[in-house]
Amino acid sequence: MKKIVTLAAIAAFTLAACASGPVHTKNDAAGAIAAAEHETSRATKKNYAWRDTGKIIKKAKDAMKKGEYDDAVKLANQAKKQSTLALQQYADQKDAASKHMP
Repeated sequence: MKKIVTLAAIAAFTLAACASGPVHTKNDAAGAIAAAEHETSRATKKNYAWRDTGKIIKKAKDAMKKGEYDDAVKLANQAKKQSTLALQQYADQKDAASKHMP
């Protein structure tokens, strides 16, 4: 019986720890925002930055200023992913016209 209670307590603790999610610091947020800005800069140089990426980075910075570091990291990662996808789109489409011409 003691083993069952112990296992139940361990399981409950583990689930509670998972439910709380990651806890990010100000440095985590700043690093994520810097990475997003760098990737967005690369996409902008190719003239392929997506419309809302800059707005998402601004929201990430605002969240960081408010101390909402988890939200800031989440938003910055979203912006970075958009810029990575924009660069992939650029690479896929840069020669598209010449590939389809007879």
